[in-house]
Amino acid sequence: MTDKKTRTLFIVPYLLWIILFVILPMLLILWYSLTDSSHHFTLNNFVQFFRNGIFLRMMLNSFWYAFLITLVTLLISYPAAYFLTRVKNSQIWLLLIILPTWINLLLKTYAFIGIFSNGGLFNQFLHLFGIGPVNFLFTDFAFIFVATYIEIPFMILPIYSAIKDINPAVVQASEDLGASRWQTFKYILWPLSWPGVESGIQAIFIPSLSLFMLTRLIGGNRVITLGTAIEEYFMTTMNWNMGATIGVVLIFLMVVVMLITGRKRRRKKVNL
Repeated sequence: MTDKKTRTLFIVPYLLWIILFVILPMLLILWYSLTDSSHHFTLNNFVQFFRNGIFLRMMLNSFWYAFLITLVTLLISYPAAYFLTRVKNSQIWLLLIILPTWINLLLKTYAFIGIFSNGGLFNQFLHLFGIGPVNFLFTDFAFIFVATYIEIPFMILPIYSAIKDINPAVVQASEDLGASRWQTFKYILWPLSWPGVESGIQAIFIPSLSLFMLTRLIGGNRVITLGTAIEEYFMTTMNWNMGATIGVVLIFLMVVVMLITGRKRRRKKVNL
């Protein structure tokens, strides 16, 4: 009986937190999306969203940039995570990777503005070779580079944990049976580390769909996503109903991504 009361005591704050800061805000956003400025029920906001080519282009841009950021992050993180599992004092290296996450995101963004500016570190380096100044700011390259740098620890950590949990005897057995390094990676290492890759993809792709601060400060007006549109409608035009509609669509897209990446992989027999 006491254990049950203790369990209930711990559950109540959690439920209150979920209700107040997750469920109620989502219901409020849904209500704004289904009403007009006079608080009358309407579906016109969703009709306008899917009929307007600008919104659809923003949605495609959001997916495209999120895909690029996730892909670049994965290509860098997987070899890095594998390397960390093979070196001594890996905890120190992990700490160095985690340390930048302790710095405020806005401070890191302004630091990169200084680095990418015409008189910044990048252009000073290029000046040594007689190149420049090159305008790095407000380009797709700068946006993807900064977003990758900021989010890369959240991809490395789950992949590192997944690879670390793989029994080294399994990898060694595949090599003893004549498998090449590529076959060992394809049929042993990659499938067994997939849960970590999956967690990393979710941790990167889903937040990348709604980026707005980096798109403003680093990407400028060239990078337009749904996150940028939401900020515009809530903070500038004050059209909360349309902003909430875009938010509902964005939440739906995030749920779809979570469902797709969270599907269980079927086990297949593989001939090495």
